[in-house]
This record gives sequence, C-alpha cells and structure tokens, in this order.
Amino acid sequence: MPLLMDLDNTDLSAMVDHGGLDIMRLNKHRHSSSSSSTPEKGKTSFNRLKVGLTEDYPKKNAEILSAQYGTNLLLFGAALILAVSSGSQVVREEHLLSFITTIMIVQLLWMLWYSVRRDRRKRRLSEKDAHGATRWLRGGITVLALLSLIMDAFLIGRYVGYKACASAAQAVYPVVHTVHTISQVYFLWFHIKDVVKTFETIERFGVIHAVFTNLLLWATGIMSESEHFMNAYRERHGTLNHTGVEHILECNCNTSACSMFANSLYYLHPFNIEFHILVSAMLFVMWKNIGRTIEPRHNKKRSVTNNAGLVLGPILGLVALTGTITVLVVYTVKLREAAVSQGGSENTMFYCHGIVMLACMCTAGTLGLVLYRMDNRPLDASKIPSRKLDTELLFGASMGSWLMSWCSMVAVVARGAPGYSWTGFLYSLLLILEKYIQNLFIIESLYRKHEVEPLSAPEVFAVPTPTHDLPCNGIVNRAYENQDGACENGRVQGCPPEHPAFPLSVPVTLSRKRQILKNIAIFLFLCNISLWLLPAFGCRPQYDNGSEQETFGSAIWTMVLNFAMPLNLFYRMHSVASLFEVFQKV
Repeated sequence: MPLLMDLDNTDLSAMVDHGGLDIMRLNKHRHSSSSSSTPEKGKTSFNRLKVGLTEDYPKKNAEILSAQYGTNLLLFGAALILAVSSGSQVVREEHLLSFITTIMIVQLLWMLWYSVRRDRRKRRLSEKDAHGATRWLRGGITVLALLSLIMDAFLIGRYVGYKACASAAQAVYPVVHTVHTISQVYFLWFHIKDVVKTFETIERFGVIHAVFTNLLLWATGIMSESEHFMNAYRERHGTLNHTGVEHILECNCNTSACSMFANSLYYLHPFNIEFHILVSAMLFVMWKNIGRTIEPRHNKKRSVTNNAGLVLGPILGLVALTGTITVLVVYTVKLREAAVSQGGSENTMFYCHGIVMLACMCTAGTLGLVLYRMDNRPLDASKIPSRKLDTELLFGASMGSWLMSWCSMVAVVARGAPGYSWTGFLYSLLLILEKYIQNLFIIESLYRKHEVEPLSAPEVFAVPTPTHDLPCNGIVNRAYENQDGACENGRVQGCPPEHPAFPLSVPVTLSRKRQILKNIAIFLFLCNISLWLLPAFGCRPQYDNGSEQETFGSAIWTMVLNFAMPLNLFYRMHSVASLFEVFQKV
C-alpha cells in the first residue's frame, strides 16, 4: 500500500511536471514576453523614428523638404514686395522690413549655432570643397560687403532726419542688416567650404533659409532701385505722382544732410544687390554639398602659370572701360540738364558705344572658341556643384536681356522707326550673339582639363641622372675620365645623340595659345565690368524708347525692363567672376 501510494504520487508528480506545470510555465512565459515586448517594441520604433528624422533621413526627401520651405519663404516675401511696390496702403513698407528683419535674425541664430558647434568639433577632420569659393571671390564679396555697410550707415542717417514720420522698422532694419552682413562675411571666409556630414537634415533647412533670405534682400534692393528709376523717368516726363514713399520721407527733415543720404543710397544699391545675389549662389553650393562625398582629385591645387605676354588684352579692356566711363558721365550730365526727348543724342551715343564693344567681344569670344576647338582634348565630366551652378546661372541670367532684346527687335521691325531705333536694333542683335558666344567660351574653359606640361621631376622608381651625359655602358669611373671613350663636350664618342622626351615646339605652342586665351579672358573681364557700370549707375535708355512703349504698351514694357535689368546686372557680375576663374585656369 505505501508502495502504491508512492507510485501514484510519482505518476501524479510526473503528470503535473510534464503537463500542468509545463503549461503553467508556458503561459507564464507568454505572459511575461507579451507584457515586456510591448514597451520594448515601442521604444525600438521610437529610436528608429528618431534616427530616421535626424541622421538617416533620405537625402532626396530632405532636399525636397528644405527646397519647398525656401521656395515658399521666397514667394511669401515676393507677395509682400509686390504689394508694397504697387502702392497699397494695406501692406506698407514697414511690414516688409519687419518680415525681412525677422528672417535675418533667424539666419543669424542658425549661423551662431553652426559656428559654435563647428568650433567644438574642430579637432576632427572635416571634408572641404576646394571649388566652393576661392579666396579672390571671397575677397570680392568682402569689398561689396564694405560698400553695403556704408549704405546701412546712410540708411541710419536718413532715418535720423526723418524719424518724425518714419516707422521704427526703418531704424531696426539697417542695424540688423549691418550685423547680418558682417556675420555672413565671417561665415563665408571660414565655413563656406564645409561639407556637412552631421545633422544633415537640420543643416539643409538652415542653409536653404540663408539662401532665400539673401534672395529676398536682393529682390528688395531691386524694388527700391526700380522705384527710383521709374520716379526719375516720370519726373523727366512730368507725370510723377507725389503720393509715394519719397513724398512721405520729405515731410520734415531735421538735418541738412537728408538729400545727400537719399541721393547717395542709389549709388550704393547696386553693390548691395550684387553682394546678396553672389552670397546666395555660394550658399546654394554649400547646400548641394551637404552629405556629398568629395573625390580626392578635386582638391588638388592648381599649377601656377606664367602671365608673360599679357599686354593686348588689358590695354583694349582699359580702353573700353575708359570709353564706358566717358559715356556714363556724358549721359548722366545730359540727363540732368533737360528732359530726354525721343531719339536724344545720348541714346545714340549709348547704342553706338555698345555696338562697337559687343562686336569686339563677339570677335574675341569666337577666337577663343576656335583655339579651343583646335585642341581635341576631352572635357572634364566630373560632377562639381559650383561649376554646374555657374553654367545654369549663365544661361538663366541671359534670358532677361534676351527677352528685352527680342522685344526691341520686334518693335523696331514692326514700327519701322528711323534714326536711333535701328541702332537699337543692331545693339539688341549683337547683345544676343555676344551672350551666346561668351557663354560657350566660359563653359568651354571651365570644363576643359588641365594641359599636361613636361615634368622635370624624376619618376618614383627612376635613377637620378647626373647633369652630364653617361657613357655608353652607364658607368662613370673618375679614374678613367681622360681615357678613350670618356665624355667629351657632354657627350660620349660613338654614342647616338640623345633625343628629348618631348618635342621642343610643344611648350612654345602651348605658351602662345595660353597667352592669347589669357588676353581674351582679361579683355572680356574688363568689358563685362564696363557693361555692368552703365545700367548700374543710371544709364538705361531703354526706359525712353518710344517704339517699344507704343508696340507693347507702357505697363508691359516697364514690366519687361524691371524683369530684364536685374538679371542683366547679375549676368555681368557673374560673368566677371567666371572670366577671372577662366583667366586663372588657362
């Protein structure tokens, strides 16, 4: 009986162990795993989402998101600019200035955060884009920034004179713009070549915000400059309506320097406009470089070339620049003496000067293209964001003057107007051809590979060669120098003459071609400066062309000019920068 009880207890315990106890343990395990997996799964999903939004977010999606943000920021600012330029009393100038001041402060905060974070990580090696911004380009930006600071000082002085009728936004704007300009120059000098590899999504929004902030500042400067020229045009023709901003500012001036500040501002606006558009282009290259892998061969230093023979190009360019300054002075003086009549002599002088200069530029560009075509070397197909942007900006900025030129040609042919209209027709035709040829010349130069010069350095595994020639057996024994077979006059008797590795005519040919190309580049460089000076400082006879106004209407022709003139100014300044790059690369 005890044995049976023991057996029953053993079977029962075995049954419990293999049955009920296992089931209980299984249920307990399932319960514990299900209860613990829920928070762990949620935590894992949160970590994945956090990583995806910060570090591993898709590059193309981040580019699209930041680009859409910047585009909408620009469009909202453009809507304010259009409302202010239309003379609306609902949206006033202080509203626009307040908005631009706010986005400048946001950019200042981002640049401060970026610089502080970058300085903490300065011990770590960071990639740099050698093509991002050269020193001479940053130096040019610094000069434009100094002139912009002078403009801000004049704006503050004007506010002091008109503070009784001016809003507080007109005082805060130049102060913030001064800090913004100085900070951007510092950022361009020390961080514009950075290739961001951390916090890429956040940095994309910060950089694109800076790009479109500068574009809005550029558009605001264009609006102020266009209003000034339109008011001057209406004043010459006796149709000025004194209900605009200038009349409000003339309410009660407290200082004697009000007129000086107001008149000097319009001579400084072109430099401020070019500063912001060039900065936006440089920041856009930085935005494209975010997350990019820089190829090692892109960071090679360029060889220094000889500038001997650089005479004809600078002389012709200085002659063109001197003639341009003369035309500008005469045009401005005659413009102030009396109202411009249709077909004035200053208009004819402007168009004749432009025809001669554009014809010379077309000839020089064509000669450069012929020289390039004579050398059938392949172009450099490597992907460099700064070079691609230069190409796109050249074509995009050309569209403004092309539209203006085609409108002028259509108006002249349709109306058949005599006199200076046909000089304007020829000027417009040459303007189209000149930009077409110059764009090809610049792009051809920027995309060409470097010419390989004969190297004087020995190869890695080469034996150093003495200054004198070796005997036939390659061994020099000083004890037998005077015996038969020794070297005489630098050559061993009986040995064949040594041929150079490269023909002697090749370096001479390369040198001559480079001299011609460098002269062409510096000539086009000075000519583009000349063609920038004329419209930038008030020489714009297109506003007084009667044929275009009668053909398209005053409102449409004015809209075409307000679209084309800023793009034409930017094209000339961008061509100056590109041609200097061509001059260095040849």
